[in-house]
Amino acid sequence: MSSDLSIKFDRVSKKFSKSAIQHGLLRDDLVMFFKRNKNVDCLKTDEFWALDQISFKIPKGSSIGLYGPNGSGKSTLLKLIANVISPTTGKITINGRIAPLIELGAGFHPDLNGIENIYMNGAILGMTIGEIKSKIERIIEYSELSDFISTPVKKYSSGMKLRLGFSIAIHSEADIFLFDEILSVGDEAFQEKSLNSIQKLLKNKKTLFIVSHNKKRLTGMADKILILEKGKIKWNIFD
Repeated sequence: MSSDLSIKFDRVSKKFSKSAIQHGLLRDDLVMFFKRNKNVDCLKTDEFWALDQISFKIPKGSSIGLYGPNGSGKSTLLKLIANVISPTTGKITINGRIAPLIELGAGFHPDLNGIENIYMNGAILGMTIGEIKSKIERIIEYSELSDFISTPVKKYSSGMKLRLGFSIAIHSEADIFLFDEILSVGDEAFQEKSLNSIQKLLKNKKTLFIVSHNKKRLTGMADKILILEKGKIKWNIFD
């Protein structure tokens, strides 16, 4: 992949089953692993394509809005970029470290306090212990949670989790930032601060992927918008 690109999707598809999740044995998972390239283009009666033959290239330093109705595949696409899930077919190439804020509170342990979760979540984002130590006061200050930083995260409100997760992410040295609707959770003042931080990330040539149902918000944050509908790209901004 060109060094000027952050993300490349080449005919990527992802299918899921509508059936309840079955927790099989390890040997069943291994069998599925070695069979994954056989008949992957065929759907069983209880399966569906969440994404179907998606291709695009994202240049470094781009701010991309991802828009579409519920069920269009937006969150699936972000999880593929974050390597939370793997594609059924196709190839994904990522150039850089990723900071995924794709699920509120993801990476937090509910029984650990705010400080402990900063260390754990920071490590998940690829930060070293030394890096976290040098930034922890700034992370706490930005999150505005100094009065609750020793409180277990399970007692945090959704807005408090948002502030802590966002603060950790933007203080990391990631190259690619993924935001999935989380900016709509915070209060107005924090949203404004978050938008200012996003602008700083762009000035530093970071790549942003932002999911929102709010077109006006996306227009204000994104250079370009990619539209998904029923697992397909309705409008590919790079065609």
